[in-house]
Amino acid sequence: MRLRLLRTVFLAALAAPLAALAGDSYTMADYESVPKIDAHLHLHGLEQEPFLELARKANFRALTINVDYPDFPALDQQQRVASQLHHAHPATVGWIASFSADNLQQPAWIPATLHRLDAALQDGAVGVKVWKNIGMSVRDAQGRLVMVDDARIKPLFDAFEERDVLLVGHQGEPHNCWLPLDKMTVKNDREYFRNHPQYHMYLQPAMPSYADQMGARDRLLAFHPRLRFVGVHMASLEWSVDELARFLDRNPMANVDIAARIGQIQHQSQRDREKVRQFFIAYQDRLMYGSDLAQSSGQSQAAFVADLDGVWRRDWRYFNTGDELTTPDLDGTVRGLALPKAVADKLFRLNAERVFQGAWKA
Repeated sequence: MRLRLLRTVFLAALAAPLAALAGDSYTMADYESVPKIDAHLHLHGLEQEPFLELARKANFRALTINVDYPDFPALDQQQRVASQLHHAHPATVGWIASFSADNLQQPAWIPATLHRLDAALQDGAVGVKVWKNIGMSVRDAQGRLVMVDDARIKPLFDAFEERDVLLVGHQGEPHNCWLPLDKMTVKNDREYFRNHPQYHMYLQPAMPSYADQMGARDRLLAFHPRLRFVGVHMASLEWSVDELARFLDRNPMANVDIAARIGQIQHQSQRDREKVRQFFIAYQDRLMYGSDLAQSSGQSQAAFVADLDGVWRRDWRYFNTGDELTTPDLDGTVRGLALPKAVADKLFRLNAERVFQGAWKA
């Protein structure tokens, strides 16, 4: 795998801009001057002036993603907020719609869902999110989990492929979810699953395995080879850049974001920085930056913006400089990747502009 990565890097370098060949990288001093996109956020309120002020100062645009998640506002409210923010701030906020899995087995569910999503797409949404509840919590009348490749919901994805609708997919959980606590690679996973054992799949042997979840997603894409797809959270392959490279090679219509999985990237780069760096160079056209931050119900706007400012700056430093830095997910330090400017521009902006075409209006 590593030889293939290095060969891909060499071939890409032949066509790369001179700036990338020179290996020059951005610095922290460039942070505010370089235009950027956070391609995975969750904005839930209409009063977003503190966020918009930060976005202007930091030179960021945002993609807010609706999710069929019980801890978030109801989907109708998420969609109203996303639509209104997009229309009020079209140059700054784009959005992704989603759908409810309630009544999924009813004959009217697919036409009703498509009707709702058609309206969202006409209103400016640039894609549709399918969440991990399909595969991990939604059950049929017999009590069986409905997987994302289930034949009963295939017509929905057939329609997306036929209509050239971008599908944004979150299937499964981090690989750590199926490991014992002492084998997990990052602190945040270890803390979360220690405090939420009901979601720790290692303790739930009757639930589908990690391989089951990935297999269902891979079969969905194999059934729909023309479907444009974004695998959020590194397509749940965050634990191995080699596995993610294989996924991207198998699925030429797929791209991924790195939202909420940068700690796992850093875990790998602590062990082999050059391998991780070469992966980002080799697959520079397929990767997009995202933070996955959302304002919780008890969090003030000021606190949310402060968190976001800290995450954006820390992530910029890791990808663009060669500094030694600490991260809340890991013990010790990790050295930044110092990606070439041409690669960083794709990671932080150009790929999102291409994949989510039309999300942001001039």
